[in-house]
Formats: sequence, C-alpha cells, structure tokens
Amino acid sequence: MKVDIYSKPSCSLCDEAITVVERVRARIPFELRIISILEDPAGMMAWRYDIPVVLIDGEVAFKHRVDEAAFEARLLQAQGGTAVAQIHTRDE
Repeated sequence: MKVDIYSKPSCSLCDEAITVVERVRARIPFELRIISILEDPAGMMAWRYDIPVVLIDGEVAFKHRVDEAAFEARLLQAQGGTAVAQIHTRDE
C-alpha cells in the first residue's frame, strides 16, 4: 500500500498531517512518499489550494486535515480489512 502526501515547506497543516500519518505508520506499515508541490508542477496545478492532500493508493483520502482514527480506518479498508463504522450524531 502506498500513501502520498502533497505538501510544501513552512505549512503547519502539512506538518500536522505528516505527524499523524507517521504515527499511524508506526502501527500499520505502508510506503510513504512526501511530495513538495513546489517541486512537482502537476502537483502544484492540482493541489495548490488544498494542501496537504493525502492519497491512499492514488485515491484522495484527505485534504487540509487528517484525522488519525479516520486515516487508520481508511488504511485498513484499503488493505481489505474490516472497515471501522462511522459514528453519526442524531443531528446529522
């Protein structure tokens, strides 16, 4: 399984996303690639207003913020494991 994070330097949201992804990676191994949109013209065009963007096996999973539990659930689902049920409140 491969996870790509599109980010850029001096981006606090990007730093937070990378920290969350690395914490989960300590529990669930996967290939991680961090791509600076400043060094990737296609990434710049696609994601310049949405970073950080986290892709799991080429599919966009998160933009702007990464929730640790939701990221872990998406990884398990991508691995073919049991999906974690989403919790909804009565107001939704």
